[in-house]
Amino acid sequence: MTEVVVNGAPWDGPPGTTLAALVAQWCESPRGIAVARNGDVVPKSSWEATQVASGDQIEIVTAAAGG
Repeated sequence: MTEVVVNGAPWDGPPGTTLAALVAQWCESPRGIAVARNGDVVPKSSWEATQVASGDQIEIVTAAAGG
């Protein structure tokens, strides 16, 4: 199992899980989503190729309109 922290909550997933797969589990749609892995923003174009590893800290943020 891959043990990571997503938005402050523990999450266990299968080895080889990509950021794209993780986002799909946490969000209805990837539109307006930004992801940081261990404090570094990961471009959406890299989500499919970026595997999460045990101990990673993942932050998934949704953009909101308004001010």
